Amino acid sequence: MSLFTRAGFDAELGQLPGVSFVDQWEARVAKVGGKVFCLLSDAPSHRLVFKSGEASFDILTALDGVDQAPYFAKRQWVSITQDAPLGADDLSAYIARSHALVASGLTKKLRAELDIPTG
Repeated sequence: MSLFTRAGFDAELGQLPGVSFVDQWEARVAKVGGKVFCLLSDAPSHRLVFKSGEASFDILTALDGVDQAPYFAKRQWVSITQDAPLGADDLSAYIARSHALVASGLTKKLRAELDIPTG
C-alpha cells in the first residue's frame, strides 16, 4: 500500500508508538504526543511532508521531487512528491526517523505514557 494514499499512510504510520491522526491544513496529519511529525496533503498531487535530520535534509533536497516544505518555518522539513526517486522502504525509514526526532522532544513522562522508549 502506498504512503501517498490515506489508507497506506494511516496503516504504515499507525504502527509507530503513540501516533494519532487529525485532518487539518487540507491534509492528513500524523502526530506523536500532540506534535506533528508527518503529513499527507489532500491536493490531487499528494505530497508527504516530514521532519528530517540536518544531513538527511541536505541529501533529500538535492533529489528531484524533494523540496523544503512550505509553511514550516524551520529548516529540516521536507516535502516529497510521488515522483521522487525514493523507494517505499526509504520513505518508511525517513518517516520513522521523523517520528523519533519529534518524540525525542517529548517529556520522559509523556514518552512512557505513549510506550515510546526513553532510551
